Amino acid sequence: MQNIILTHQEIEHKIKRISYQIFETFVDEKEVIIAGITKSGYILAQKIVAELEKISDLKVTLCEVNINKQKPQEKIITSITPETYQNKALVLVDDVLNSGTTLIYGVKHFLEVPLSKFKTAVLVDRNHKKYPVKADFKGLSLSTSLQEHIQVVFEENNSYAYLS
Repeated sequence: MQNIILTHQEIEHKIKRISYQIFETFVDEKEVIIAGITKSGYILAQKIVAELEKISDLKVTLCEVNINKQKPQEKIITSITPETYQNKALVLVDDVLNSGTTLIYGVKHFLEVPLSKFKTAVLVDRNHKKYPVKADFKGLSLSTSLQEHIQVVFEENNSYAYLS
């Protein structure tokens, strides 16, 4: 059974709001790196980049972050080199913050290089974390049971998030 928790229109609205929050936070920066965690996190990052390019004059660089979600301690691969994001502002993006495992290993990876500012963004924050990680920008905060699962589906004109 699926319960829709975010409709396409609500997701679009939340992406716009998150983009404005990112712009306000990084208004003093010349460039910001938006690093999306593979699959849905990267799609969300692409949508945030598109919105940022509409609303700001920031130089925005998109980065894909490949993390093995079953074994996050394995080597993380990014689509841009560490020199590209060194001493820059960076936002790490994922679709759902479940236990915090993926996000904390992503944060650890980027902290190996000096950054001017570092924030995190998620579409849905589940409030059940194993690690002390938080989302600086979030679309929806939701307390669920550990047995429940949140899935975000990105489709051309029909994106949605559901609880099962």
